[in-house]
Amino acid sequence: MTFTIAIAGKGGVGKTTFAALSVRYLSESLKDVVLAVDADPNSNLGAKLETEPGRTLGDIREELLRKGDEIPKDMSKQEYLDYQIRLAVKEGKGFDLLTMGRQEGPGCYCYVNNMLRTFLDALSTRYATVVIDNEAGMEHLSRRTTRSPDVLFVVCDRSKASQDAAKRIAALADEMGIKARRKAIVFSMLDPDSKGPPAESVDGFDVAYGIRSSGAIMSMSSKTESVMEIPRTDPAFSDIVKAVESERKASLKR
Repeated sequence: MTFTIAIAGKGGVGKTTFAALSVRYLSESLKDVVLAVDADPNSNLGAKLETEPGRTLGDIREELLRKGDEIPKDMSKQEYLDYQIRLAVKEGKGFDLLTMGRQEGPGCYCYVNNMLRTFLDALSTRYATVVIDNEAGMEHLSRRTTRSPDVLFVVCDRSKASQDAAKRIAALADEMGIKARRKAIVFSMLDPDSKGPPAESVDGFDVAYGIRSSGAIMSMSSKTESVMEIPRTDPAFSDIVKAVESERKASLKR
């Protein structure tokens, strides 16, 4: 069984840091390769994981549309797409990184997008764990890039605007038939002495988690985007581990 987590939320709340540290924790603790999917058009997950992204699926999709019938005659379009995507997967330390890239422009992309989804569904089953970092808004849900995760983590800060955005994402997930088994709201950048999330429950979510601020991440951010050297004792890292591990264990009981 593949354990899949997806992360969404308003921009600037630490969503990609949550995703990167989740990938690092799962790969280190399970001693297995994690599939990390960067579904944010800004494509920052690779930098957080200290790995240069490969070709994006957006690039591959555009190329396939340009080529039309000019693909190698001994390959079907599906076979050609599968081959190109395999080349786009970048190997990292304990994870494989797949970068989605920009959303489509004008024109009909339905056929290629359906092929992409079919391949991604098949690719995901080859990994014990998949982590998907989604774009800051909600378009990924309407395009159904994120399909049936075990848990959808929606990251927010303590501002009303951020929390309202988190609730809208949770509601839209239901409207679009995104069948996350559980939805968790994550309050980020809490005070270092915080004992947990500022609210025990929030409408639209099954559980709430709190992530404390990290002095190490702040001090290192001026030198590097990578979080691969953040100590395991860091409060933010510890809180992310607690949230991810709690949901992983819950999935094993289902």
